[in-house]
Amino acid sequence: MILERKESRNVCVIGAGPSGIAVARELRREGHEVVVLEQNHDIGGQWLYDPNVEQEEDPLGRNPWLKVHSSIYQSLRLMSPREIIGFTDFPFSVKKGRDPRRFPSHRELLLYLKDFCEWFKVREIIQFNTKVLYVGPLNYGVYSEDLKWVVRSKEKKSDEEVEQVFDAVVVATGHYSSPRLPCILGMDKWRRKQMHSHIYRSPEPFRGEIVVVVGNSFSGQEISMELVKVVKELHLSSKSLDIYEGLSKVIAKYENFHLRPQIDNLQEDGSVVFTDGSRIIADAVLYCTGYNYSFPFLDTKGIVVVDDNRVGPLYEHTFPPSLAPSLSLVGIPKRILGLPFFECQGKWIAELLSGKKVLPSCEEMMKSIEEFYDSREAAGIPKRHTHEIGDFEYIEKYGEHAGFPKLEEWRKELCVSSIVNYFVNLETCRDSWYDDEKLQEALKSPYFTQLVGVDLEDPSF
Repeated sequence: MILERKESRNVCVIGAGPSGIAVARELRREGHEVVVLEQNHDIGGQWLYDPNVEQEEDPLGRNPWLKVHSSIYQSLRLMSPREIIGFTDFPFSVKKGRDPRRFPSHRELLLYLKDFCEWFKVREIIQFNTKVLYVGPLNYGVYSEDLKWVVRSKEKKSDEEVEQVFDAVVVATGHYSSPRLPCILGMDKWRRKQMHSHIYRSPEPFRGEIVVVVGNSFSGQEISMELVKVVKELHLSSKSLDIYEGLSKVIAKYENFHLRPQIDNLQEDGSVVFTDGSRIIADAVLYCTGYNYSFPFLDTKGIVVVDDNRVGPLYEHTFPPSLAPSLSLVGIPKRILGLPFFECQGKWIAELLSGKKVLPSCEEMMKSIEEFYDSREAAGIPKRHTHEIGDFEYIEKYGEHAGFPKLEEWRKELCVSSIVNYFVNLETCRDSWYDDEKLQEALKSPYFTQLVGVDLEDPSF
């Protein structure tokens, strides 16, 4: 529903990663007063690479208040081509003197996010080195639109906590920092090296060792391909031994790369016993087992909970019905084109807070959530995968709430072709592809020509 009235709200955005800066821009465009609280010294969130993680963190990352946010490792390159992941009005174009590759390094994406912040003057509203300790309702029990929020934070070099009150809070803290660990018999007693991929930065510490990598999703495969070149033996433990063509090619290429079933137990002598009865003596176990959603600062009086990695209840993965729109959580969905989706979330939140649009009733939102849960259960999708979308149709339907433009067909087609290439040519997919014709068509579209002739370095623009 669209209304005529427009109000300005005092809004706190927690986190200056990709979702936080996207939402902050949309909030300002709608006329809200915005402050972004960021615990690190710079923007980027997950993409702000930190090489010093081993000195800072428990190897398994079991502390809910992590000291290092980023899980990026040194050699990581983007899995998606640069032309499809950019913001809708700010293409991720090649810039002189920077990484020109179609699948560039993590550093190049960080620089792009910095360019975005400078271009749209987002940086000026960010308070850096400010850790949020507590977020909770000031006046819990009142009508949701009248809720105000207490935010307590502390600057890195100060012992003093600062308390502020906001009309609304947007949580944009990401979901690739808090390690999700398996429950393996003997794991607590195994005295050799154990580490979650959150801590992994390079293969060098594993040189010459026998290493078991647990988890056959993207990070497990990527890190295994890097490790196999320096370790004595690489054993990839997977839930399923039915693998796709790209991984089969990699395993066939390296004699020291072995595919294994799941681990049954770990033994004190260093043995790793697999479910098929086979065993090896290993030097290290590296868990590439994903991440948990975690909001240790957020107090919603038990309304918003994380249950087996389902954050809920959230209407459209964004709004807790009884606390919306004054509280929203962005960046929750996975397997999406992130930056355009974050823009869309920000636009909808901004217009809801200004009163231009309204949400359905609390009852209607709860009904929608339950119907969504039921549909996922009927499809056999585990609860822990509630927020894994992987669906262009859902993204476009979400966009209708904010009048957001549909994804361009070329963007969807290039996304699909890059995924197919990944599964067929895992080791070479970032440097060799088969969609050049579609790529050239895309580069001639208005999306890529909108900033032609504009000097991005011009501070007066």
